Amino acid sequence: MNLRRCITRIPSGYSEGMFNDRKYGITRTDFNNGKSLKIYAEELGGTDFISLNFYRTESKDVLKPCEMPREKVIDFLKNFKPING
Repeated sequence: MNLRRCITRIPSGYSEGMFNDRKYGITRTDFNNGKSLKIYAEELGGTDFISLNFYRTESKDVLKPCEMPREKVIDFLKNFKPING
């Protein structure tokens, strides 16, 4: 699954989902008519978090993790499961 598809599974605004058997609150904020976005996910009842910016340019997609390893962000995006409410 490519990163853009993983990211679009997360709805704009606030939602909740599961990652590594833990529940997360996720906020996705879109900018520039969807050409850039920010995702911040925080483990509910825990201390883990995920923070990233994502940019769609004419030539490529750019993932910019915020002060954390790229691998951690990619693992979250690929394995996060939204909770259908």
